Amino acid sequence: MSESPDRTPLPRSFFDRPVLEVAPDLLGRTLVRTTEEGRIELRLTEVEAYAGAIDPGSHAFRGRTARNAVMFGPPGHAYVYFTYGMWHCLNLVCGPEGEASGVLLRAGEVLHGADLARPRRRPARKDTELAKGPARLATALDVPGTLNGTDVCAGQDGPLAVLTGTPPSPSLIRSGPRTGVGGDGAGHPWRFWIAEDPTVSPYRPHTPRKRRLDPARPDA
Repeated sequence: MSESPDRTPLPRSFFDRPVLEVAPDLLGRTLVRTTEEGRIELRLTEVEAYAGAIDPGSHAFRGRTARNAVMFGPPGHAYVYFTYGMWHCLNLVCGPEGEASGVLLRAGEVLHGADLARPRRRPARKDTELAKGPARLATALDVPGTLNGTDVCAGQDGPLAVLTGTPPSPSLIRSGPRTGVGGDGAGHPWRFWIAEDPTVSPYRPHTPRKRRLDPARPDA
């Protein structure tokens, strides 16, 4: 990058907007993760929007639960969930309080603290792969479930913060279907990324789970 990223923290008002405005506007912003080991800074390059009650792909589509309660606000907080019994994923809550929506952070470029991220992401062949995918991003930044509900607008001394960074030219922003989303939400072009950025993850369509046939069952 040719210019130094703006280190001004994003205000809560940034997140208190419709999710389809916030999601592409997060590209190029700097995500800061502070741990006891040190600080990792990540330039966001790929995100996905999830629009709650109007979005079949959203965790909040069927209403409020103990798992998704953070999505209902207030905006500017982290929604961290566990998936496939193995990985955490990090989202940022946005929109008016009470109307659940959030942005999944899918990929980014590690600007600072790669030495802290590499031991957590040993399979990565190069630094552009450290946070190339939502589970990889959360793993590289050491984002556990205990960070669910963290206020990312509370200042840089907290465990998570989002800085102004360096947004890309609008001409470089692309959109398309979300990765791995099936059903009625499959076609929504709510995945946003920076064109030609090597840290962006490959698109994969939803693959329905195949039912395992049990030869011992008469209806198999």
